[in-house]
Amino acid sequence: MNVKKTFVALAAAAVTTFAASASAETLTVAATPVPHAEILEHIKPKLAEEGVDLNIKVFTDYVQPNIQVDQKQMDANYFQHQPYLDEFNKGRGTNLVAVTGVHVEPFGAYSSKIDSLDELKDGAVVAIPNDPTNGGRALLLLQKAGLITLKDDATITATPRDIAKNPKNLDFKELEAATLPRILNQVDLALINTNYALEAGLNPTKDALVIEGADSPYVNILVARPDNKDSDAMQKLAKALHSDDVKQFILEKYKGAVVPAF
Repeated sequence: MNVKKTFVALAAAAVTTFAASASAETLTVAATPVPHAEILEHIKPKLAEEGVDLNIKVFTDYVQPNIQVDQKQMDANYFQHQPYLDEFNKGRGTNLVAVTGVHVEPFGAYSSKIDSLDELKDGAVVAIPNDPTNGGRALLLLQKAGLITLKDDATITATPRDIAKNPKNLDFKELEAATLPRILNQVDLALINTNYALEAGLNPTKDALVIEGADSPYVNILVARPDNKDSDAMQKLAKALHSDDVKQFILEKYKGAVVPAF
């Protein structure tokens, strides 16, 4: 064994490794835990091979990820759909932009007290998200299920004030989306975003009493700023999120609770 040659080879390898890591570009992305952070963790090794060090920061709310990207504390985020982003930009005066769409999380209604929507009693308490787009999305789903009728001009920004007919006199409670799984046993029905449902151990395809179809228009998107959306690292991330590998990962891990949008 030639010790000198072995030492030289190891030293060269170490220099190469150091050079690769030194030249890697760090991309810090805010994400909610499930499925967004899980999907990002899945592609992290692949991106590292392409010179992108993916730094994933987990958040459990829908506000801070956008604020921190806008303030350049984060490079991007991955947790929301376009209607929510549009309302956020409008309400906060931000100018965040979508880089690419990745997946759909069919929105569902859950209960720990009943097994069918037909069992909802007069005056039942129904909890919905209190943010403009997800609250409206919940009401639109309840309208599709025949429980309420909204005013003709009601959109995704609808609130309980836009309900035209409420034959069961449902009592609507508007609460922060992240808290809904925790208060499920305190209400008769809760409309829960799939990321929070999965995080709470609910199976949307089995536990939801009514759920959006896979044709839901609310595609979850990778979001950045106008100044960095076209950067080389961001485009590598977008490409990785659209890979066949990610599609298979989503299909196998979430079994219909999360659906690829590409």
